[in-house]
Amino acid sequence: MKITQNIVVLLVVLTIALIIIPLPPFFLDFMFIINISISLMILLTTMFIGGPLEFPIFPSMLLITTLLRLALGISSTRLILSNGGHAGQIIAAFGNFVLGGNAVVGFIIFIIIIIVQFIVITKGAERISEVSARFTLDAMPGKQMAIDADLSAGVITDEEAKARRENIQREAEFYGSMDGATKLVKGDAIASIIIAVVNLVAGTIIGMVQGGMAFTEVLSVYSIATVGDGLVNQVPALMISVATAMIVTRAVSESNLNEEVIKQFLSQPRVLIIAGISIFMMCFIPGAPVIQILPISLFLVFLGYTLIRKTKVKAELAVAGQMSQLVAEENNEVDFYRNIDNVYSVIGVEPIEMEFGYSLLPLVNEGSSGNFIDRIVIFRKQFALDMGVVIPTVRLRDNGMINPNQYLIKIKGEEVAKGEVLVDYFLALDSGNSSEPIEGIETIEPAYGIKGKWITENDKEMAEVYGYNVIDALSVIVTHMSEVIKKYINELLSRQDINTLLENVAKTNPAIVADVIPNIVSISDFQKILINLLKEGIPIRDMESILETLGDHGLTIKDTDMLTEYVRQKLKRTITRKYTDGNSIKVITLDQEIENIILNSAKKNDHGTYLAIDPLVVQNIVERVTEQIEKVKEIIDRSIILTSPIVRIYFKRLIEQFLADLTVLSFNEIDTNIQIQVIGMIKLEK
Repeated sequence: MKITQNIVVLLVVLTIALIIIPLPPFFLDFMFIINISISLMILLTTMFIGGPLEFPIFPSMLLITTLLRLALGISSTRLILSNGGHAGQIIAAFGNFVLGGNAVVGFIIFIIIIIVQFIVITKGAERISEVSARFTLDAMPGKQMAIDADLSAGVITDEEAKARRENIQREAEFYGSMDGATKLVKGDAIASIIIAVVNLVAGTIIGMVQGGMAFTEVLSVYSIATVGDGLVNQVPALMISVATAMIVTRAVSESNLNEEVIKQFLSQPRVLIIAGISIFMMCFIPGAPVIQILPISLFLVFLGYTLIRKTKVKAELAVAGQMSQLVAEENNEVDFYRNIDNVYSVIGVEPIEMEFGYSLLPLVNEGSSGNFIDRIVIFRKQFALDMGVVIPTVRLRDNGMINPNQYLIKIKGEEVAKGEVLVDYFLALDSGNSSEPIEGIETIEPAYGIKGKWITENDKEMAEVYGYNVIDALSVIVTHMSEVIKKYINELLSRQDINTLLENVAKTNPAIVADVIPNIVSISDFQKILINLLKEGIPIRDMESILETLGDHGLTIKDTDMLTEYVRQKLKRTITRKYTDGNSIKVITLDQEIENIILNSAKKNDHGTYLAIDPLVVQNIVERVTEQIEKVKEIIDRSIILTSPIVRIYFKRLIEQFLADLTVLSFNEIDTNIQIQVIGMIKLEK
């Protein structure tokens, strides 16, 4: 077994042994240097990491280093008291350096160092850890809900959701451990003070009583030993305390501390200039050190001016580059369209198109930090699994004519939806369990029309603690896009898509495809049937069952609407899973009188079936349906009308003109093991 693989175990065992075993001065010096080295490494590590979870062993390191300092403090005290104040070269060097020939002044400086270490840094780090742990634990439910929302919207995969949940769990465990580990640092500071007092008082007594030394000699010897021993332990303790405070305040950083400080200070050159001028004004104070003030003020002004110049030059170069690119594109465009055949390329329309204002371009640009394309790919996969349809390519364009924060969604060249988001903001939605109101810019969530507020990143954790669902701007756009595609997917199913779906089925069951298409059902009628299903949100993933049903009924029935009804009944397990909650379904039923009116009004012609109902009767039916939906909206989130099988298609065709999103099912579309709970009935007023 290699020693390097168990170095931490050996260090802990050796540390415990130091408490009991007396050490010679040479070995004690060696251990003090190791202690200082480890503390310095921990401090530097906290400065170069991007976040606290990149150093998850930090709470354990606090325990180990605290134990090491206490063991060394006990060993050094044993040497000081038993060896006439001599405990090695490093303690003597530190003591002589701080005392500087004046024991009283040196000891006062030593006390100040201990006070600063204990009251300011250690106490502050402890408080930060407590608050961070509390807020992190309180924010966990909101973060989990945000992950579930992204997963259900298809913007993240199961693996990504699992990784994010594990990250939240690790973060909670880390801050919980830090809350307890900081108590070790506080206790170590108190123990250091006690050890220093013991060294000075007990050393003075021992030196005068047992050593026969004069008081001045005793004071000199033991003050050097006390101060040196205290500093050798307090310097590593100070570094560990600073590291503790630093790591728990790095929650919002994206890179190491050095890069963050340089980036954020240099991002505001005007601040540097104002600071330089303000420092220069101190020269007019009588007796001010002008020689020291001038170089600093001039450096700040020069640095700020230089940064402003660089920013202007970059902007001018960018504008010049854009102008030259536009000129080149215009020349190329003229040459390209000289060929009349190339003009035909501009008259086509894209199935799905999104246009963005210039402020939103960083969110969707693959060259920047945006991952919009990846989100679309993940949504395409999830939508194919849910609905059995592969959505076409989404064309992304910039549009300088719209609001910078706005985006448009187009289906086949026509705008069908639009929204507005704020980059670098988060959308906070009231989940219904929020405990406190929050400050923000009021808005309406574009996908579902829910009231919300745009909040800054600084308010994100507080909003999650209060119970709000917090969503980033990119997720808002992706969710809106996904809902629009779900609504218009029936318009996006092309003849080429039908052929591709049939080819995919033919790979595993070529017989069913050859028997049904086009011998029993034509490709155009098959497309109409699939469109009817998608229009009402019925998945078409079970293509073999759909083809089998059409093969059974297609020879005797040529009406695509009626064939669609038979297919829906075949897919009753799919429909049941989509609309039921557990083993029951809450529905609103139709009165027999309304069903009779609808059946008697059904007329057929060469183009299919239509309803011939008195407009006043239609208005009465619609009013009664709306009235029932309002009554039960607090009981169920989604109203479902349940009818007899023969009436369903006609009632759906009647009501969709007024309530397009209303779900209408028949008794034959509900699985037999599902309990139907009638919570309302639609009756006509006499």
